[in-house]
Amino acid sequence: MTTHIVAVCFEANDPRSLARFWGSVLGWEMADDPVDGEALMPNDDTGFAIRFVPTDAQKAGPNHIHFDLTSDSVDHQHRTVATSLELGAQRIDIGQRPEEGHDVLADPEGNELCVIPPGNKFLAECGFLGAVNGDGSQEVGYFWSAALGWPLVWDQDEETAIRSPHGGPKFAWGGPPLEPKTGKSRVHFDIAPPADGDQQAEVARLESLGARRIDIGQGDVSWVVMADPDGREFCVLTPR
Repeated sequence: MTTHIVAVCFEANDPRSLARFWGSVLGWEMADDPVDGEALMPNDDTGFAIRFVPTDAQKAGPNHIHFDLTSDSVDHQHRTVATSLELGAQRIDIGQRPEEGHDVLADPEGNELCVIPPGNKFLAECGFLGAVNGDGSQEVGYFWSAALGWPLVWDQDEETAIRSPHGGPKFAWGGPPLEPKTGKSRVHFDIAPPADGDQQAEVARLESLGARRIDIGQGDVSWVVMADPDGREFCVLTPR
């Protein structure tokens, strides 16, 4: 087994409230978080949890990662949007064009998400949580493909996407132009070696692929904080 994604982690001002929002939208159950905050566990082939950890910092600027939710009909798309709005989401304008057909929302703490219309060929094989979509270079797509051992399923015009051989969402990066990075990312990946792996050996491997260790004031913790080739933070947990 190779290193795997344990969770997509959101910093939240109210972790429990935000976890309840996403749990209701996705239909996932809340679970005890292994460190602090709140966690949601998937009920399908998603393959990773969603964690919400506390922060006092307010969201500033767009996230470099957002979720794309799929629809199997126009009615399904409308119901997903209506449910999200009832739970506290808002419609936002990020420059999307009406002909694109997707709804762009922000969750109660301003984290962006897209509800994709039916018939989207790129996400045709994916579940409701169709993609973890982000701002990122071709290099970072290659990095995560090598880091996780996931094949590239899209590599065109510097846009890349990878997907686990076991299914689940696609992880996609849109290529240039990239948004400038300002401060610490509000959303990051938690990854870990398999149970029989070695954390420090994995950190060294990730460094050889283009990542680097960073200090964000984490102090004496069991995980290692690193940055991918685009400078986006992620955490390497102890083997599990």
